[in-house]
Amino acid sequence: MVAMSGGVDSSVAAALLAEAGHDVTGVTLRLWGGVSDSGCCSVGDVEDARRVAAQLGVPHYVFDEADEFTARVVDPYVRAYDAGATPNPCVACNREMKFGRLLDRARLLGFDALATGHHARVRRGDDGVVRLLRAVDPGKDQSYVLVGLTQRELGDLRFPVGELTKAEVRARATAIGLRTADKPESMDVCFVARRDRVGFVEARMGARPGAVVDVAGREVGRHDGIARFTVGQRRGLGVAVGERQYVVDVDARSHVVTVGPPEALLRREIALDDVGFTHDRPAPDRLLGVQVRAHGSVTPAFLDGDVVRCLEPVARVAPGQVVALYDGPELVGGGFAR
Repeated sequence: MVAMSGGVDSSVAAALLAEAGHDVTGVTLRLWGGVSDSGCCSVGDVEDARRVAAQLGVPHYVFDEADEFTARVVDPYVRAYDAGATPNPCVACNREMKFGRLLDRARLLGFDALATGHHARVRRGDDGVVRLLRAVDPGKDQSYVLVGLTQRELGDLRFPVGELTKAEVRARATAIGLRTADKPESMDVCFVARRDRVGFVEARMGARPGAVVDVAGREVGRHDGIARFTVGQRRGLGVAVGERQYVVDVDARSHVVTVGPPEALLRREIALDDVGFTHDRPAPDRLLGVQVRAHGSVTPAFLDGDVVRCLEPVARVAPGQVVALYDGPELVGGGFAR
């Protein structure tokens, strides 16, 4: 089974597997039935996936998972903002839908593996352990959003385009004549209309207006809702206190947003919730690489229980954001900033 989103990566993934002689069936998830003008899973994306499958001569089906998507991804997304956190819905979608619901259905239907267009790699070692590695193309690596995968999932997953650069993917699509060869990438949240995240969240949780205070607790302004802020944010704060200010904290109970200078964000420790590993937990004395953004830099650190201890100060990670742990090119685990 190949999860076909209607983009060039999943199209080429299906093509590569078909060329290699595998019995391929394409599946597209219909996840969002509400209003949106961005992201993936639109009517046009479903049609692109269907036509690519027809061009490759493989069956194609559409699975309607809109209700589950709302319950497992959209509702938790809103609740996270209501709690003052900053969620990553793409990570939730991967864990709950693609490598949760869809992988379970693939197994139930008798497929040997599920393939997607993610830029990442899986390798089974001589010890039988399946390891999740960064993609060949560092600029397009998507291993960060695969945090949460374990041996239960990894053994049945395939990421064919992880061995190619993005340029090679498009070149292969052009050579085959796929309609998605020049299709732009989807970069937005699929269920939120472009530039309307605040409106989407506040329509469901309310505005939650309150005070803006400095690190000493002095009120320096007012805001129209906590969903408009995330830790580390610099623009749109609505305060003028001379020096550049950043969001240092968002208190969901009091609706208070705390701002301060950049040094007020610096931390050496990151406490994690929902910590998990692709296989064994790294030893406490194992030096790891910590990545806190999809294409962010890597910081050396140790994992002590559920706390990441960085060798150098890093800007505070917004609660709810993914903290990925690497051992060289291998994603070994991660969790969510507390």
